Amino acid sequence: MLNEEEILHSINSGLSGRGGANHHGQSGGEPENYSKVSEALAFIWETAKIIIISLAIIIPIRYYLVQPFFVKGASMEENFYDGDYLLIDEVSYRLEEPRRGDVVVFRYPENPSQFFIKRIIGLPGETIEIKNNIVKVYNSEFPKGLVVEENYLSPPKETFGNSQVKLGENEYYVLGDNRMHSSDSRSWGPVDKSLITGRAFLRLWPFNKITRVPTVIY
Repeated sequence: MLNEEEILHSINSGLSGRGGANHHGQSGGEPENYSKVSEALAFIWETAKIIIISLAIIIPIRYYLVQPFFVKGASMEENFYDGDYLLIDEVSYRLEEPRRGDVVVFRYPENPSQFFIKRIIGLPGETIEIKNNIVKVYNSEFPKGLVVEENYLSPPKETFGNSQVKLGENEYYVLGDNRMHSSDSRSWGPVDKSLITGRAFLRLWPFNKITRVPTVIY
């Protein structure tokens, strides 16, 4: 049987052993915790760099090169439908003039806060005549008039109206492809070049209709 001194020595030895184990455990965990914090900070920094670089690329493209546009309404059917998602080229018209047949997005002359999409039919300096469902262009090349053949229109290819408009400098005459359901230059006149945002060049939605907007040759 153990005496009192032996019992006390046994208890003290046990406490000392547990204390040493705890001390060893705490000192061993510090490097591990430091490593995890370092990994987390490195991950955050790498993510931040990716975001910064992406924004540096996307923002200039979004505001200076390309702009997205959702088609609203039926005025451009059957070539473009309500809800179609298009990309608008904002650079080309800084280098060259808009051309007949281009599909353009512009600010509505009577309310510049609204954006419309139409097709350019008349160019600056030309005279546009609409009569008997026929669109005719008069210019220096065609003083007797050129009938605009619009193969992109769906039957019946009718353009209602009875008017003749002389375009000024920097003015464009625009029409919707769905002539029976389009508010365009027949109603509110020509569009100044300063109001044109850009040319539609790519359709991204719906996915089954992803395609470049074709160039029209008359």
